[in-house]
Amino acid sequence: MDVLRWLFDAQLQVGDGFILWREVLGNVFGLLSALGGMRRKIWAWPIGILGNLILLTVFLGAVFDTPNPVNLLGQAGRQVMFIAVSVYGWVQWRRSRGNNQEAVTPRWATGKQRLFLIAALVFGTALLTPIFRALGSYEPVWADAWIFMGSLLATYGMAKGWVEFWLIWVAVDLVGVPLLFSAGYYASGLMYVFYGAFTLVGFFVWWRVNSNQRKRATIETGFPDLHLKMGDDSK
Repeated sequence: MDVLRWLFDAQLQVGDGFILWREVLGNVFGLLSALGGMRRKIWAWPIGILGNLILLTVFLGAVFDTPNPVNLLGQAGRQVMFIAVSVYGWVQWRRSRGNNQEAVTPRWATGKQRLFLIAALVFGTALLTPIFRALGSYEPVWADAWIFMGSLLATYGMAKGWVEFWLIWVAVDLVGVPLLFSAGYYASGLMYVFYGAFTLVGFFVWWRVNSNQRKRATIETGFPDLHLKMGDDSK
């Protein structure tokens, strides 16, 4: 219990303000999960879930009576969503894991799937904004709703192995940074700045993997197995 109490109360003083160590720890786990996702490792999912549980207590500041009594319901809700979708992604990656222990093969979404992602982000944000406002979320509420929907779709895209999921994270970070700074969550805001650069790197890594796989498939199709062909001719 003493460890839990320390975890809830520990603060890092920054000038006249402070940062909760829980917020730092939760974002570190999130960063490790993103690194594992870029490398297509299954352990990315449970590490991410642990970080989500920690950040859930951070963004419900008034509920958990923390030194920063600000509730960001979209941020808190997305931690719950992350956990649910991460369980789905964990199962999906375990099922598709190959002999090289890489759990997913990056591929581009189809045109219809891209339209679905865009429509879901726009209309989902519009739908959730009045709901979050009624629940008393931090203004501007549309930004909180955007972050929630973008995070949902990005995590779902990661589970599916769509390369575009990295770009959704970029869109989330662009809105999330000013929102988190204005709400006083400086550690998360700084991490979002770093995530923005990291997600761009992840996008190009998955893009390159997909391109290399397509090149190998083209070569294998263009140059059939000569040994197999000679064996067929000898019959």
